[in-house]
Amino acid sequence: MKTSFVDGRFVEAGVDAAILENRNPSCPDDVVDRFARADAALTKTAIDAAVRASRAWRTSNPQLRADVLDRIGTDILARREELAELLAREEGKIVREALGEVDRAGRSFKFYAQEALRANGEKYDSVRAGVGIDVFTQPVGVVGIISPWNFPMAIPAWKIAPALCFGNAVVFKPAELVPSSAWALADIISRSGLPAGVFNMLIGPGRTVGDTILRSPGIDAITFTGSEATGRQVAQIAAERLVRVQLEMGGKNPLVVLDDADLDTAVEAAVQGSFYSTGQRCTASSRVIVTAGIHDAFVERLVARTEALRVGDARSADTEIGPVVDGTQLEQNLDYVRIGQEEGARLACGGQYLANAAGAHYFSPAVFVDVQPHMRVYREEIFGPVLCVLKVGGYEDALAAAEDTPFGLSAGIVTQSLKHAEDFKRRSSAGMVMVNLATAGVDYHVPFGGNRASSLGPREQGTYARQFFTRVKTTYQAA
Repeated sequence: MKTSFVDGRFVEAGVDAAILENRNPSCPDDVVDRFARADAALTKTAIDAAVRASRAWRTSNPQLRADVLDRIGTDILARREELAELLAREEGKIVREALGEVDRAGRSFKFYAQEALRANGEKYDSVRAGVGIDVFTQPVGVVGIISPWNFPMAIPAWKIAPALCFGNAVVFKPAELVPSSAWALADIISRSGLPAGVFNMLIGPGRTVGDTILRSPGIDAITFTGSEATGRQVAQIAAERLVRVQLEMGGKNPLVVLDDADLDTAVEAAVQGSFYSTGQRCTASSRVIVTAGIHDAFVERLVARTEALRVGDARSADTEIGPVVDGTQLEQNLDYVRIGQEEGARLACGGQYLANAAGAHYFSPAVFVDVQPHMRVYREEIFGPVLCVLKVGGYEDALAAAEDTPFGLSAGIVTQSLKHAEDFKRRSSAGMVMVNLATAGVDYHVPFGGNRASSLGPREQGTYARQFFTRVKTTYQAA
């Protein structure tokens, strides 16, 4: 039985420890691992360890931090096939996508290994004679990291790596649906030469482990990725404690397809953005807004392409769409299909549980047409492979429809018009805009994040991560 990682070691499981079974969504009878759940007491122990360790780590040699991060990245990349197989088995992501996620995790650590050595600081002349000014950044302290289940290697990596890079200690709580990937990452970190207590990983429920992290006076900053509803609760607690917070939450991302779009490009962008990773991405394009001139041809091609997608075991080489992560998410997908039909949308294909002997959580990707903007299936984040096609008049109508959402994470447009592409990039309120690409799919060395109800706080990833994981200090000195 596996356990949490606290103060430089994997702790022993108590005889009365609650047990978490991690099951394969492609074959629910397959138990990937068993874990002893952490409780509030162990969480407090981890936070105390991080507080102690942060005192030395915050002033550690940047070369030490660079070497540690580089070793972690190298080890992740060296074990990419093993880690991808594990990810596919516990989360249901097909192996090809799992390999890409593992690569991204490893590259994130290597990026921040270099960032640790990057010179930072500014020197100013004062407006007063004989006074010099230095402006530089310092670590925040102890960072609480709460990550989701849909990217169990990449998202923890792009939070943990910059936190360590800039001299912070970490208390990390992964989602309980994907503890094995988190444990594997902790195992790699444990071998990197990182001092005890600087990194801690707790496997346990949000109501105890997560809540203890959020409310502890030892936690100086909180970075969270998950649902909008939970994110609002996190923000409220952080505001009450007056600690900095970074939230990445939901999305109901639009893909606009104009009359002049290349049809093949448009269909592939819609399929990749809506259905890959089983639609379980906050950047998924669950709203496809199509102008009237190309609408019918696009829908016909989209439905044919969707029906041809191969749904199956995430570890099979010919699978294009893996299982839904668990039975709860499967039921939510089916509920939304029912809701969409009751509201008057037409289900053009998919939207069914694919019964199988293994009891896998297979769901056929769904396409809704004849959709109206007020429908719940069009407005609410489903977090599954359910796509809604909205027919509009021209470009201005399409832009207005794209903006008609409380979210603002990612948006895309498919067009051959440079004028419309440039206009969309500037007028879209989304934090990330794609042209002739799927709305999902981003690089690790540039900012990630959105606006409105999708994100709160400084951007993640790239050099912009420094804004969250450090504090700015201004010093004055007489000559």
